Amino acid sequence: MTNERFIAVIPARLASTRLPEKVLLDVAGKPMVRHVYERACESGAQRVIVAVDDERVADAVAGAEVCRTSAAHRSGTERIAEVVERMAIAPEAIIVNVQADEPLLPPKLIRQVAANLASRPAADVATLCEPITSADEVFDPNVVKVVRDDAHLALYFSRAPIPWPRAGSPRREPWRAGEHFRHLGLYAYRARFVRDYVKLPPAALEVTESLEQLRVLAHGGRIHVDTATAPPGPGVDTEADLARVRALAGGS
Repeated sequence: MTNERFIAVIPARLASTRLPEKVLLDVAGKPMVRHVYERACESGAQRVIVAVDDERVADAVAGAEVCRTSAAHRSGTERIAEVVERMAIAPEAIIVNVQADEPLLPPKLIRQVAANLASRPAADVATLCEPITSADEVFDPNVVKVVRDDAHLALYFSRAPIPWPRAGSPRREPWRAGEHFRHLGLYAYRARFVRDYVKLPPAALEVTESLEQLRVLAHGGRIHVDTATAPPGPGVDTEADLARVRALAGGS
């Protein structure tokens, strides 16, 4: 376990488009957000804060430290920025943004991004990726790809197949492992960065790709992207995702 001190914040918005009120859906006898909270508590965080916009979510994590936030936020990062302000979190405190729809997220990955940021004072954000193992994933726009430099700083994130081999196609066989990486939506940043980030105007590339992290790159920020030390477990966006997570968690 890392010796670094960090705060895990779970932005738990009740409304969701594809799967209504998904953070409250049952997974193995508990609301989904409760599982996420428990995984965050197991990560070694000095504090775990659940940022809610509805009392039903607060009830689902009874006993947790809760911050009631506006329902008008457009992203989890905006919700975390409100937590930073309302709870007067120190500017240099490391915050890990833990998504509320990933009930099987390994706690060691939360520790990993916190430790990565703590050891890289020049980085603004730390996040993770994993190797892509099939051509179908490379061409799936719901799978966000990332390319990095030799220091593992992000060069670009895209829904498109990147990198694209000039001599052929990522669909070629045999599959060439190690060329493509899927970005995992787990972020660590310092409280001052979150506060400043939400004041920046959206970037053109961010709007085009619908990827919030591109605002960081467009404004000259540095994102360190390490390879995850464990499989992240599936997130939940659809009914099919929910069925898969329930099966893996042993629920019905």
